[in-house]
Amino acid sequence: MSDARESSSHPDRVQQVQASEIGRIPIRGLAGHIIRWIAVSMSLFQLYTGFFGELPGSKQLSIHLAFALVLCFLLFPPIRKKGKWGILPMDMALAVLSGAAALYLFVNYEHVVTSVGDAETYDLVIGGALIVFVLEATRRSVSPILPFITLVFLVYAYLGPYIPGELAHRGFTVKRIIDHVFMTGEGLWGIPLRVSATFVFLFVLFGAFLERIGAGEYLIRLSFSTMGRFRGGPAKAAVVASAAMGSISGSSIANTVTTGSMTIPLMKKVGFKPHVAGAVEVAASTNGQLMPPIMGAAAFIMAEMLGISYFQIVKAAFIPAVLSYTAIFSIVHLEAVKENIRGLTQEETPPLIPTILSGLHYIIPLLVLIWLLLVVMWTPTTAASWSILVAALVALFNNLYRSAICFPRKRMRRVEDTEPAYVDYLRNPKRFFLRRNAAELLGALEMGARNMAGIAAACACCGIIIGVVTLTGLGLKMATFITEAAGGNLLLTLIFSVFASIILGMGLPTTATYIIMAAMTAPAILTISQDLNLGIPVIAVHLFVFYYGIVADDTPPVGLCAYAAAGIAGSDPIKTGWKSFRLDLAAFTLPFMFIYNPKLLMIGTDFLELLYLIPFCILGMFCWSVFIQGYWVVKTYPLERILFLGLAFLLVNPSHLSIGTLHLNLHLVNGFAVTAMAAIYIWQRVRKVKHGPGVLAKA
Repeated sequence: MSDARESSSHPDRVQQVQASEIGRIPIRGLAGHIIRWIAVSMSLFQLYTGFFGELPGSKQLSIHLAFALVLCFLLFPPIRKKGKWGILPMDMALAVLSGAAALYLFVNYEHVVTSVGDAETYDLVIGGALIVFVLEATRRSVSPILPFITLVFLVYAYLGPYIPGELAHRGFTVKRIIDHVFMTGEGLWGIPLRVSATFVFLFVLFGAFLERIGAGEYLIRLSFSTMGRFRGGPAKAAVVASAAMGSISGSSIANTVTTGSMTIPLMKKVGFKPHVAGAVEVAASTNGQLMPPIMGAAAFIMAEMLGISYFQIVKAAFIPAVLSYTAIFSIVHLEAVKENIRGLTQEETPPLIPTILSGLHYIIPLLVLIWLLLVVMWTPTTAASWSILVAALVALFNNLYRSAICFPRKRMRRVEDTEPAYVDYLRNPKRFFLRRNAAELLGALEMGARNMAGIAAACACCGIIIGVVTLTGLGLKMATFITEAAGGNLLLTLIFSVFASIILGMGLPTTATYIIMAAMTAPAILTISQDLNLGIPVIAVHLFVFYYGIVADDTPPVGLCAYAAAGIAGSDPIKTGWKSFRLDLAAFTLPFMFIYNPKLLMIGTDFLELLYLIPFCILGMFCWSVFIQGYWVVKTYPLERILFLGLAFLLVNPSHLSIGTLHLNLHLVNGFAVTAMAAIYIWQRVRKVKHGPGVLAKA
């Protein structure tokens, strides 16, 4: 594809994917200012409650949902057409009506609480209307698939007596369904929306602040300065940058677009095929949801559903996240070796020490967040609120330094610099400090709310699904159904859960996939664990379905991240998606490994044992990468490739291996695996010397 064609198609396709998070069409003028201040007001409200405490009961959720619905209807019109004021009159009416319906709980809180089970007609009308508004807002901002699934659950609640088999139930009237979903805390106002209105919003806002003040760009430059000069350097930089960005954004699409705009063109420049360059970015970006400390919205919902601290989720997810990125990094390295792809030249690579020193202040808010979460053990809400304040102060002092010291020196020396901030300074030095701070701080507040509008609507949709599950007892029925279908076999139950997660996740965001699977299949896995006395930790089961929800996020034909990366790379999105799926296959093996070996989640182990286990697990991920690529020193023979698959499972293993009546201890298994790796390496080196580089890819 020609460069001209790439450049012309790239912006449209990237903007199309970005629209899933920040709005479908840009709105300027008076309407744009109104939307901007609604978004800023939402962020300020969330910050206020983060510092001074949440509103009692579900009042916080009512205001949070009202803001989200208003923004969804204003930012995501059904058609790419603007009205007289920049917004269609129909969307303005829907925004007002949906906001009023969501605020009904806040205004009439005492009445709603005391009327559960005996709701008035007007309660039911408003509740029914709010359910419809939530479905439409989710359809516009996220995907039509999630509202469709929600409707299927609602119909299931009504048609229970007419459903054959084990899934049948006595059925519920429309009045009873709306009463349960709208009037109680087990439906619309349940855990998903509660987490969205507290933890998730503040962490998304924190990520918006870091991105707005320049931390994201700094992390990308730092990745290039450390990895760029090595073979396949831009691809390795993409993996490192996406891991770093994922730890602060928790969003696959934001991660793909932010880092991919810089990494993908450079990957293509050094020799990666367009679809491979896009796939590397997709695989690295989706796995960012695994990377502590922020991870994704699902991690906060998991902590709330399990009734454990967020610190325990972060602790359990850390080693699998490292192993996942180890596999992706290794696959990228082997791809570069196999295709003989160079790194960046010295002129193209940013100097390491100056790059590190140029943005150390951007790391301060992230370090404060980690310290408050993991050392001081503050709640995620409080830790995120204070970290946002620290990020704002960093922005203020950075702009003060640039306006008072840095830029005046450049101006005196007549230094030519195209940095946007310096250009702004030259236009009006006296007002630079105020303008820059306003742009960064207000821009971050607006971006945080825009990014959260669709997430809040999706969480409300998931709450409706959870409400139907609790009303009908569907979770227990599904657990019984899956257990019987699997014949009480844990492995089959896990495989059924994988297929369900992949199929659902192809059309749903990770958070929605996790919530549905946690309600439907996680109980089945736990039931079999109890029946067989396996003692599988609950957190391992929930991380299992969480991981497969993430893998589904980049699985064709739907994966939005693949479309974003393909738009930047100028490649076929389906081809890019399948390649990223292949690169992401490490996430397919890891969940099975930590189900059978919870020590990988830092459960039932100690520090010294982890020091022994982790290096072997990393070697296991490298063996998995060789199996995926079919290449190490030279191209592997089929038998070698199968052997590497076996070595991967041996190295990332339980405390012992059983083969019939033979029980092998950990040291013997690891010793055999490492010896086999060394023998294969020597054998491949001999083949390389014997046959020469000309046949490396044809062995």
